Amino acid sequence: MKTLTMAVPENAEGRVDRFVADASGLSRSYVQKLIVEGLLTMNGEALKANEGVVPGAILELEVPDPRPLELNPEAIPLSVVYEDEDMLIVDKAAGLVVHPAPGHWDGTLVNALLARDTEYGGIAGVQRPGIVHRLDRDTSGLLMVAKNDRAQASLMAQLKARGVKKTYLGLAQGAVAATAGRVEAPIGRDPHHRTRMAVVPDGREAVTGYRVKERFHGWTLLELDLITGRTHQIRVHLAAIDHPLAGDPVYGTGTSRRGPEGLTRLFLHSWRIEVQAPGDGHLIRATAPLPPELEATLEALRAPLATQSGVSAPPVAAMGSAGTAGGDETE
Repeated sequence: MKTLTMAVPENAEGRVDRFVADASGLSRSYVQKLIVEGLLTMNGEALKANEGVVPGAILELEVPDPRPLELNPEAIPLSVVYEDEDMLIVDKAAGLVVHPAPGHWDGTLVNALLARDTEYGGIAGVQRPGIVHRLDRDTSGLLMVAKNDRAQASLMAQLKARGVKKTYLGLAQGAVAATAGRVEAPIGRDPHHRTRMAVVPDGREAVTGYRVKERFHGWTLLELDLITGRTHQIRVHLAAIDHPLAGDPVYGTGTSRRGPEGLTRLFLHSWRIEVQAPGDGHLIRATAPLPPELEATLEALRAPLATQSGVSAPPVAAMGSAGTAGGDETE
């Protein structure tokens, strides 16, 4: 058990669980769990999650030591794009689940991480060592993993402050009219289909930026900036503006659900991440090229255009190299 001591600033306001989550770098759900167990106190008195913060107060949070993981390390191949003593960035394959859940305890990214190194931090909960954000099972590409508690707190704080720049590549149905744009629409649970998300008036703030990267007959390749990080955000936002992602079995219909001929998965790829290193703060910039199956889909879409023009467009993969990392330069 370790104790985190937090001084509440004089100008602080709002719920105590939100303040503690921001101050500690722990997830809010984990903080709420600890509060329910009576582990957050002020002057020796246990607090409730919905209480307001008291400016100038000193809060103490008891954080239990991580319990031994009851998970099996598995020798699942991992593509590591960047690594230092605090974190790594992996290029996750489509179909790989990020973390275990009831009914799916094996064959996940966490199982693979444990086989690679058993010392990942447990600050976010024993079933998610080192995991600070996630990708859907069918989404490929870059995912950050913390290797110790300090790094996990740093990465979670950067995500909370929107200091991590995450750019995706997605193939959207139809001709997206504007060459660049922004979708701002709140996302919450779909009131008619509880297993789906939707744009709803009382949802959480959600913002997605986009730029047209390449145009095809009936499809548009987009660069997508995930400014907020809601569940299924990109998929929901593009469907909401009538340009659903190719191969999306949940939010697509008809042509978009099937995708272009030969596509066998969701066309969404976490392409680029920019983040400050937890250790010394230098800028890490990592890129992962499109997987071969997605690049093959684009090549098939380019073929008719090349025949008409006599010029073949360059593949997207050539526009960024995997594993780049740099200092304090900016784009």
